[in-house]
Amino acid sequence: MSAATMIQPDPVPLAMDGAGRLMVVGTRVPVDTLISAFKRGESPEAIHESFDTVALADVYAVLAYYLRHRADIEQYLSERERQGTEIQARRESEYPSDGLRARLLARLGS
Repeated sequence: MSAATMIQPDPVPLAMDGAGRLMVVGTRVPVDTLISAFKRGESPEAIHESFDTVALADVYAVLAYYLRHRADIEQYLSERERQGTEIQARRESEYPSDGLRARLLARLGS
């Protein structure tokens, strides 16, 4: 058996959790977090330093996956943002904060 036949590619270290979030396998870090850092210009090494539970090799693998499947990941990120905005609007309508800041500041002044 040659060395080439023994080499097996690693799967992309991403999986959906129970809430439908795309997470780095074995961590509590969502793909959104890594991609956001990458878009801000952070290097894979800097991302790994910030999220040391994600192995450096996994940071590279996730970023490579993103670069190869950018449209799919961007669609996923847009959908997550839309859902977040929807949830925030629903919570704000259920629990309005009318004058909350003013009331808190008044208490501090008392």
